Amino acid sequence: MTRHTNWTDECWVPLLRLYLSKPAGPKPAYSRPVVDLALRLHVPPEELHARMGAFSELGQPMVERIWRDYASSPRRLARAADMVMRMTGFGNAEEFYRGVAINETFERDFRPIDGMEGVVPVMLILTLDLYFRLVPPTMVAQTPEVAALARQMRADVQLVVDALQAFLHLDPCFMRPAPAEGPLLDACRDVWHRYGNADPTRLAAYAEQLKDYFG
Repeated sequence: MTRHTNWTDECWVPLLRLYLSKPAGPKPAYSRPVVDLALRLHVPPEELHARMGAFSELGQPMVERIWRDYASSPRRLARAADMVMRMTGFGNAEEFYRGVAINETFERDFRPIDGMEGVVPVMLILTLDLYFRLVPPTMVAQTPEVAALARQMRADVQLVVDALQAFLHLDPCFMRPAPAEGPLLDACRDVWHRYGNADPTRLAAYAEQLKDYFG
């Protein structure tokens, strides 16, 4: 059994709370609040973003009922949303999904990399997008684009440089000497296998959305 989405009607309630949070309205798909809710509900951020549009249109009976019951009562909405989030499976995924295959593509991108505190794969995806915009001699800390990405991600610039060097090793066009084996190289290898030979315009579009996570 494979779950492609874990959306249920109960998810509308915490999604409404997010929609009404300031500034009220749909939030970018990869903004941190949307991603945080997506990780708890195990529903892809793009789906949450798309479903938020229903609150702007109010054309679905279920959405209209939830809006009528909760939109004008923040305290009632907060209690209901908290109750949904305490339900089995929300925040206790390992137990709830034991023995069930699920699509974790987006989730693994936001999980910390083992052995690298504060580093998540989305940071390496953004770095790979930058990699394709630079030439090897500019993949250094002094390059403005490298320093700017590090600031945006609130990361040490050396992390960005080390990831760029790892991609130079993994890129068959360069195959630079391998950096030290470790969690960064392993994580970069995984990102390269997923995106290194893909359409760079699709990677660029995804990276542009991911920037909202660090906004």
